[in-house]
Amino acid sequence: MVTTYAVARVARGNRLSPARVGAVINRNVGALRSGPAYWLVLASGFFEPVLYLLSIGVGVGALVGDLTLKNGEVLPYANFVAPAMLAVSAMSGALAETTFNFFFKFKYVKTYDAMLATPLRPMEIATGELTWAMIRGSLYTGAFLVVMVALGLTTPGWALLAFPATWLVGLAFGAVGMAVSTFIRGWQDFDLISTGQFALFLFSGTFSPVQDYPLPVEILIAITPLYHAVELIRGITTGMLSWSMLGNVAYLLVMLAVGLYVASRRLTSVLCR
Repeated sequence: MVTTYAVARVARGNRLSPARVGAVINRNVGALRSGPAYWLVLASGFFEPVLYLLSIGVGVGALVGDLTLKNGEVLPYANFVAPAMLAVSAMSGALAETTFNFFFKFKYVKTYDAMLATPLRPMEIATGELTWAMIRGSLYTGAFLVVMVALGLTTPGWALLAFPATWLVGLAFGAVGMAVSTFIRGWQDFDLISTGQFALFLFSGTFSPVQDYPLPVEILIAITPLYHAVELIRGITTGMLSWSMLGNVAYLLVMLAVGLYVASRRLTSVLCR
């Protein structure tokens, strides 16, 4: 439980203090000094989508050849898969930080109870954790974009434009992941998160155009979050910009706003009672 003093400070308002948000980030930076294990986890998060890209995008792509998209554009299969793996990388990096790590600090080591005994407010804690998740995700996506440029799967110019888009993807998924983590009862519930994440990975237009599915399945895919991330990043890295990408951006912004709000409210209700 937090002290009455801390509760009073939480209740004063929801204005964010950059200094206090930065304090949350600095705490996570300090945790990097705990040993090499964390760096190994970071490395594994980068190599998984790269291996999928090389095995399926490049390897299987040599057998598949070119794809004709719904707008009539013809795209080599590797160029089709690569931006999807980039979106998956942004999603995975953010979710890894805001689900497993967030839940451990929230439920077991009571990190946030201690933070709320300081001038920190729940929204500042949530924003700091989300910003840290975005920093971690940016390490993945930045390195992945370098791989894409090196393999000729996009140009340096489009890669620079796609990098901020991966921030939005990471922020959106990180906010939702953090909100969901406040409702989790125990480690066994993470099986549901992993299953949902894997389903999104397979059926979000990652390995085949969504129009190849039956119409009901295509409609279902079109309302899932990773689909919008894939469509946004694929449009940028391939240079196929369209007005529909504004809808993708709006979808991800709503995810970000709702997730951050719910996470902050849950931190307040659970830790400040």
